[in-house]
Amino acid sequence: MSEGAVPAEPLLLGTGPSPLADSVRERLAAPAPSPMDPAFTTVMDETQALLRDAFATRARATLPVTGSSGAGMETVIANFVDPGDRVVCGVAGPLGERLAAAMVRAGADVIRVEAPWGRAIALEELVEAVGKQCDVLAVVHGEHATGVCQPLDGLGEACREQEALFVVDCGLTLGGQPLRVDEQLVDAAVSVTHACLGAPPGLAPITAGDRALRKLERRVRPGRSWYFDLIGILAQWTDGGPGRTLHHTPPVQLILALHEALRLVHDEWLPTRWERHRRAHAALRDAVAVVGLERLAPDGEELRPVLAVRVPDGTDEQAVRRRLRTVHGIEIAPGPGPLAGRVWIFSVMGLTAAREPQERLVAALATELGHDPADALAALAEGWRA
Repeated sequence: MSEGAVPAEPLLLGTGPSPLADSVRERLAAPAPSPMDPAFTTVMDETQALLRDAFATRARATLPVTGSSGAGMETVIANFVDPGDRVVCGVAGPLGERLAAAMVRAGADVIRVEAPWGRAIALEELVEAVGKQCDVLAVVHGEHATGVCQPLDGLGEACREQEALFVVDCGLTLGGQPLRVDEQLVDAAVSVTHACLGAPPGLAPITAGDRALRKLERRVRPGRSWYFDLIGILAQWTDGGPGRTLHHTPPVQLILALHEALRLVHDEWLPTRWERHRRAHAALRDAVAVVGLERLAPDGEELRPVLAVRVPDGTDEQAVRRRLRTVHGIEIAPGPGPLAGRVWIFSVMGLTAAREPQERLVAALATELGHDPADALAALAEGWRA
């Protein structure tokens, strides 16, 4: 392919959206049913059940919010964070920054617990901050820009001791890295559909347990947002029952596509899917190391659905990314903020956590960095055999 000739369908290996399975595309293109058609409301009920499986929760309030990834975050904040609440927020990348900024806009008293970009936040620092009394602890499970996964061990227990809510942004980990919401005592979690779940963007899955809902029920006046009012949204997503009401017109094709994507997750079986992402991440890490690309995250803190690597010194990283796109038909993501020009980010999410797309990426990277692809491809093959 000549430079400048954009392929009809590039291989999406950035931080999202992820490529869609053929069956998900077919559901996305299906005729739009009425939102209150019994056949469609059955799909809504099944989507909730499948999302509960993906989150590993029994929480009734588990559903996709209409909107992009930020819609789930806004829903949780609008319903469970009150002005004046003391919120401990973990910040170690752009998603943590976004979360903290949204809390400030909601009128919360935000206490930031930080780590350098490229490292997880020390658990003892988060626990210590929670122990000084707080209403909410909010952390990002996976930072896409750094490829770091934040451990959650003990955070739910620390929140229970302080009667605080534990909120987790798991946009990059849901369906790709071990997360068990009920077992880890997470009170509310927010995610996206276009990462490991392999559905189109435009919906934001959330789950909220009984402790969070009790705070919502104690309100003496309605929350700040009509659109993100969870009571109204739940009335639309009520399982079965004749009491279902239309809070807003849902994006029916997106819900149909999400239903199919979640069915594929369920059929693969969640632990098997987690293991596939682990194996794919390790194989790609070993392969790109052959051409001089070192993972940013240290061992034990790696975000499996994403591989963030340091750009070799002296490399024109923009030129390499441009040639990957125009010559090889591959999209990767650059590092943002302080990592701009220093980091590349590769998807290991959903369909991209597989050998064939990784072979395309490794061969193209080796070529553009002036290496013989054979050694890197051999390392990739060995990783998949391991």
